[in-house]
Amino acid sequence: MNRVQLSRIRATHIAAALCIFAWPVAAIGLAQDVRDASDEADAQAQTAASKLPPPEGATQLSPKYDVWVDAAKGMVIVDGRIALRRGMLEMFSCTRNTKEHESIVAADAQAFLVHAGLLRLGAEVGHPVQFMNAANQPEFKPPAGTEIDIEVMWHDTDGKEHTTRAQDWIRDMKTGKAMTYPWVFAGSRFWTDPDTGRQYYQAEGGDFICVANFGTAMLDIPVKSSQSNAELEFEAFTDRIPPVGTPVRMFLKPKLEKKETKAAEPAEKPNGDQTK
Repeated sequence: MNRVQLSRIRATHIAAALCIFAWPVAAIGLAQDVRDASDEADAQAQTAASKLPPPEGATQLSPKYDVWVDAAKGMVIVDGRIALRRGMLEMFSCTRNTKEHESIVAADAQAFLVHAGLLRLGAEVGHPVQFMNAANQPEFKPPAGTEIDIEVMWHDTDGKEHTTRAQDWIRDMKTGKAMTYPWVFAGSRFWTDPDTGRQYYQAEGGDFICVANFGTAMLDIPVKSSQSNAELEFEAFTDRIPPVGTPVRMFLKPKLEKKETKAAEPAEKPNGDQTK
């Protein structure tokens, strides 16, 4: 056997070994593709379903977006769809076509409309997370603002209506239980284009309802929560979340402090009153 024949035999053996090694890798990839295709088909089927009917008694803030204010019930109402059921989270909800890969709900809204609706109900803006103090020294300051309760409503495949707290769809990886932290109205911030002078509300980039701290968050949790991929603390509570694409409705309710009212003082009797 000459060297050329020997080289050909070796090459054939190497190629066969590579195929054997690559098969389980390809199988894993194929399984993932099947799962992804299943999720995508599920999402398309749900997208074809009719949207939720407009909420009665509420005022829509824009004809282009599913955002309403119900002043009588003290809530901002936002429609969206399930974008994710498994995986790590930086958001509970993002605005549509932004950060669906790390958000449970994709909201059919613009963040500034929801911001305006919360202000209309009397919520007060605090501030997003801060990592530096006034002296430009490292100092963590958690997000602050009016606390906002969030509930989510959806219908199952039988048409039955369900409602739950948004926290129940978020799993705290430290405890294995639902997240317990509330959200606060951090309010994001505006950036002004130096060339045009136009202002941009930075939460429109997707930092809508966050569970990891962002300096541009509209709503955030009032504790330290890293946005680093290696240190994310929350994930989707898969078993509790309806299928991808399911229409959902979020109810954002500011927890407003009740103003104290003084009891009316009795009127003084006029001088010389002879009533007995």
